[in-house]
Amino acid sequence: MIHKLLIANRGEIAVRIIRTCREMGIKTVAVYSTADKGGVHTRMADESVCIGPPPSKDSYLSQHNLIAAALKTRCGAVHPGAGFLAENAGFARAVRREGLTFIGPSPEVIELLGDKVSARATAVTFGLQVTPGTQDAVSDMDGARDAIRRIGFPVIIKAAAGGGGKGMRIMRREADVEENIRIARSEALANFGDERVFIERYIEKPRHVELQILADGAGTVAALGERDCSVQKNHQKLIEESPSPGVTDAMRERMTTGAVTMFRELGYCGAGTIEFLVEGSEWYFMEVNARVQVEHPVSEFVSGIDIIRQQILACTENRLETGGAAGHGVPLSGWAIECRINALAPGRIVKLEVPGGVGVRFDTCLAEGCFVPPHYDAMVGKLIVHAPDRGQALAKMERALSELVIEGIPTNLKRQEYIIKEKTFRSGNFDTSYYGSIEKEAEHVR
Repeated sequence: MIHKLLIANRGEIAVRIIRTCREMGIKTVAVYSTADKGGVHTRMADESVCIGPPPSKDSYLSQHNLIAAALKTRCGAVHPGAGFLAENAGFARAVRREGLTFIGPSPEVIELLGDKVSARATAVTFGLQVTPGTQDAVSDMDGARDAIRRIGFPVIIKAAAGGGGKGMRIMRREADVEENIRIARSEALANFGDERVFIERYIEKPRHVELQILADGAGTVAALGERDCSVQKNHQKLIEESPSPGVTDAMRERMTTGAVTMFRELGYCGAGTIEFLVEGSEWYFMEVNARVQVEHPVSEFVSGIDIIRQQILACTENRLETGGAAGHGVPLSGWAIECRINALAPGRIVKLEVPGGVGVRFDTCLAEGCFVPPHYDAMVGKLIVHAPDRGQALAKMERALSELVIEGIPTNLKRQEYIIKEKTFRSGNFDTSYYGSIEKEAEHVR
């Protein structure tokens, strides 16, 4: 077992990793930009190191500064967290080159799965269905038009190296092809340093469903059930739940079988998520996130498994503690829901009251007196609940949201309360277009 680990991230996910490391007897080193000086994660860790000024490119995305901090503090491993360099194969390779353990899959697997074009091709080889689209990145406009005629409108352009809605354009008519591909390429280059894009059929109103996977790199793969992430604004998730109200047992069985086979054959190591678009009883492979996901707590609640702990054990000792169960064998129980709490502006927290009770958890980087900077992701916390069924989970979330108090900055707390009470969401009959249909009402609630 390693004795000290550097967390190459910030905020809530850094706090989350520190807590598990404490339980495992692993010392932690937090890193921070000057904007995060005195942040909760820096106070909780055993040591903290400043890695640069506020811009991410000069701090949390600086591979040199991160690795130098790990070596200076004599760490044995680096945990990339979620976001920033978590799926950067070059960073994983650089960490390993210095003799440190990277808490994640191999650089080769990250490269394969991080490129959406190669990931689609890989999924097909393992029997996973993909939406009709181009096999390779679009190389010229004539080829793009030919592909679109074959696929049929509407189509969506996606960045081969991207995510989070960047480099993504929906097209419904041929007259828009050239302009949209140009814009998508420009966004892809600006955000990911790679202008390649591909085209696939656009599914108008799918559910967004993902499977949580753990693998030890030695053939053991455990699936911890699916999460429904369909409540989104501009492709950014707002609410996640497990299981999905739109997935049947038969669908779950087929999705899980293909996913487990894929991760096992790739020799995947650590935590990962395979994402699908679900349309009725059909489901299509979308992508793999080769890291721990922000929404992992809902899977922890229904499985009773600490995903961060298993991720560390898999990558340092090539083993999992899932009771010897692999594939479909991990028993799941109850229903879990997570609401992401986002800051709508920077500022200082003057009051924080956190809800409690059985099956209630609040993962956050907030504390009274701390400053929320404007430079990074808006998410400042995640409220998660667990109950025997969806009805009870909804009631618990409604109660927990009413108890959560954050003063000093504006947040989306009231918007989340609106969604949890809204009749269509409560029915379970919704898709990725849902938030757009209630956005006006949700964002004007006070």
